[in-house]
Amino acid sequence: MTKFLSIPVGSLGNILVSADEIKLIKQATDVSTVITYNNGKTVTFTHITSVNTYNFRDIIQDAVVAILKDSWTNVVKDVVPAYAVSALVVA
Repeated sequence: MTKFLSIPVGSLGNILVSADEIKLIKQATDVSTVITYNNGKTVTFTHITSVNTYNFRDIIQDAVVAILKDSWTNVVKDVVPAYAVSALVVA
């Protein structure tokens, strides 16, 4: 069963991001976090920085672990980061 994270992205509202087939979740800069999938595609979040620059990466990583451990009938996990996400790019 495919699983997703639902993440608020500025004026776009909540966006579904796949939690399956993730190869790496990386804090690329102080204000961006990248999810890389096994097929080479990426999702890049632009967000407000924090004192602990890895905090946003940890929030996403913890949410992925939680949804993948959850029952197969629960396919979406709402993620409400403490830091605003201003943009999301899929490549």
